[in-house]
Amino acid sequence: MPKDNRLEQWVEDYTRDLYSWAFHKVSDTELAKDLVQDTFLAAAEKIESFKGDSSPKTWLFAILNYKIIDHYRRKVNQPILLDTQSFSTFFDDEGSWKPEMRPKDWDYEDTELLDNPEFNEILSRCLGELPEMWNATIRLKYILGKNGEEISQELGITPTNLWQIIHRAKVQLRNCVENGWLNN
Repeated sequence: MPKDNRLEQWVEDYTRDLYSWAFHKVSDTELAKDLVQDTFLAAAEKIESFKGDSSPKTWLFAILNYKIIDHYRRKVNQPILLDTQSFSTFFDDEGSWKPEMRPKDWDYEDTELLDNPEFNEILSRCLGELPEMWNATIRLKYILGKNGEEISQELGITPTNLWQIIHRAKVQLRNCVENGWLNN
């Protein structure tokens, strides 16, 4: 296939898969579309450097993954207001769980929950309610599968701050999911 037509064919062949992946990672239709478009724009700029050492699909997915990480990196650099009082809702002055706020027994297997559309809708909503830094950290760790060192480096935060953010985000997520899922 002539080099000029490669990108056009790739758009036709891979847009659906790229969009599906982007949506899975960002849970936002318009953002996912923008990320796919940015991926193809970057590919158009760099098409001459594509040597064919990998498949075009692999190359495009690599570009898309960098676009997703860049999106979260930009979001994380926005200032957030930390509501430290909300943790007094969960913990007493000694840092122990308040009895009424302890995590409940969910009586579900992870695979059951993740296959449940209603649960995924609640989880997505709860993720969206987190401050951007917390949301980005959770997505990088648990959805993109990055390790702590990579996340700290990408977001420009210390490892201690990273684990504190993850802990706080998980407490907020648990509470939100329990109130939206288990109490219905």
